Amino acid sequence: MEFDKGYYKGKTAVVTGAASGIGLALIEELLAYGADKVVLADFNAENLKKHTDRLSAEYPGKVKGILCDVTKENEVADMIAEAAEFLGGRIDLLINNAGAGLMGRFAESYSPVPKEDPLGLNVQTNKDWEKAFALNFYGALYGCREVIPIMQKNGGGQVINVISGIAFYPMAYQTMYAATKSALNGLTLSLRYEYWDDNIKFNSATPGTTATAIWGDKAPPPTAQTPQQSARRILAQAAKNRRIIFGDDPDEAGAKNCFHPDHEDIPDTYLLEVARARRSGESTRV
Repeated sequence: MEFDKGYYKGKTAVVTGAASGIGLALIEELLAYGADKVVLADFNAENLKKHTDRLSAEYPGKVKGILCDVTKENEVADMIAEAAEFLGGRIDLLINNAGAGLMGRFAESYSPVPKEDPLGLNVQTNKDWEKAFALNFYGALYGCREVIPIMQKNGGGQVINVISGIAFYPMAYQTMYAATKSALNGLTLSLRYEYWDDNIKFNSATPGTTATAIWGDKAPPPTAQTPQQSARRILAQAAKNRRIIFGDDPDEAGAKNCFHPDHEDIPDTYLLEVARARRSGESTRV
């Protein structure tokens, strides 16, 4: 996707979940586009050091890694403060990318004869739900809350919250993932207008179907794009301040009919097929 890469030249940026996958690709692309300085935030100490050292060697003085568990508000607050210090008192761009894809059964199923679940999924408890929201929703919320005053002080900025296409096409056996990412989308779009006149841009971004660790020990679909392809598309559309950024063409196409009253047969047909396939044991059906 063509766009003016100069949009990112000289900017400072913080990316969470930046030690692997799309987060790392976003950092690499920002540096390639001429970003002034970047901060990688992640909870994986080994990966964080590895990639911070690698990128620091290539871009001396421009890269800092900060260990951070985004589910803990105090760690996010400390990370943003440390990042702002490294970035010269300003944060031009925050990308809340940290999160996880989640699968499970919503409730115990009644059966007079106990049957083995072909997917081998556990029933999600309240504790599981709390952990899901802590990672996929509250982590981004904490980041937004901490960075807004910094951006206001400096005359503006931009926040990209990475959601998922599942916010538009909620799939069976992924109730926690769908709920948390839908909530994050709602938060982001509300903040978009609350802080518009402060010159702070808010964008929701789906990553698209991408070959990352989100697939676990299962092979990603053969049509999955690379993290770099996802990162480039996200940054291209963010430069145009798109309200919702779609990480690939299927996400964009799906969003056009997901809630349209005249086309409800389209998501109903597709999502029912996915549910039935998963019930029979095809856990990676998308």
